Amino acid sequence: MTTNRSLRIVHCFRAPVGGVFRHVRDLVSAQNAAGHQVGVICDATVGSKLEETLLAELGSGLALGLVRIPMQRQIGPSDAVAALRTYKTIKKLKPDILHGHGAKGGTYARVFGSLLRVSGVSVARFYSPHGGSLHYDPTKLSGKVIFRIERLMERMTDRLIFVSKFERDAYVRKIGEPRCANTLIHNGLSAEEFEPVTTSDTAADFLFIGELRVLKGTDIFIDALAKASSSMSRRLTAVIVGEGKDRAIFAEQAKAVAAQVAMEFLPPMKAREAFRLARVVVVPSRAEALPYIVLEALAAGKPLIASRVGGIPEILGDQSLALVRPDATELAQKMAIAIGDIQAFEACMPDRDDLRKSFSVDSMSAKLEAEYFVSLRR
Repeated sequence: MTTNRSLRIVHCFRAPVGGVFRHVRDLVSAQNAAGHQVGVICDATVGSKLEETLLAELGSGLALGLVRIPMQRQIGPSDAVAALRTYKTIKKLKPDILHGHGAKGGTYARVFGSLLRVSGVSVARFYSPHGGSLHYDPTKLSGKVIFRIERLMERMTDRLIFVSKFERDAYVRKIGEPRCANTLIHNGLSAEEFEPVTTSDTAADFLFIGELRVLKGTDIFIDALAKASSSMSRRLTAVIVGEGKDRAIFAEQAKAVAAQVAMEFLPPMKAREAFRLARVVVVPSRAEALPYIVLEALAAGKPLIASRVGGIPEILGDQSLALVRPDATELAQKMAIAIGDIQAFEACMPDRDDLRKSFSVDSMSAKLEAEYFVSLRR
């Protein structure tokens, strides 16, 4: 980053899990290195042992500290208490930049940043959707209400930051052309993450890694694995790494097909550790923005199958043979092809040097810092 002056930056988001948490950690690391003072506000109720360890590491390097406040995913009575505590925390931290990530973080950052502006504090209000509210259906009442609120919130937004072209297009389609400043900045990886990962000698055939919830397609993965096993007349193996609210449902689903496939559920772990556990990574999500796990798998040299949703085609290429619809039958067919000749399937993956040029954490953080300073000058 090129630093004009040291900024006080506060990132606000709900759940310290998944891609949003990874994104914030990357930004914090780069912003600390650039000499900025950074703070983080997030939920206190979500997080496995891995996330707790990562939060401890993150908090130790934050000049403005790590503050955890109970925040619900859905709107509820406890929101009033969480909102008041968050506002008091933000006011005390006196940020130059208040950057909200996801629906709840974005709401807090923009509303409370606006309240600070009314009281005479100069603060720039940033919002990165990361999918978030954009996953709602515009034909349903809940979606119409959410998108109306998002439209109104543009008046409180100094900068919208999209992580994929798909995300920006979805915003335009569901909410309208942004009436505030906005830009596209892709997620990025560090140089170390482009080192290949060696697969274990006892590796399973397939790996699912992520939050265990319907949106991420864990059920599609389990169904597809059973179908692929039947079509190949052999018992395929898989590892499912992660935690989430729907874990018990998926565990029961896995039991129902245990005669056809061998599946092991493991707690959350770092992606590069999980990559050693299987030959092919599968990302069967029903919706995404620009998922880190796809970038991480490809950078590590892992063959991958992923849903044609969100910004994933922007990573793999729109014509990639690795793309499938989030459908168990179609995914099963692709899994059979991939595991039948892994070397041939691996040859279909994007060139890692090209990925390195397009998805760099240094480029991501430098572009965002430039947006911070432009916003403050305005």
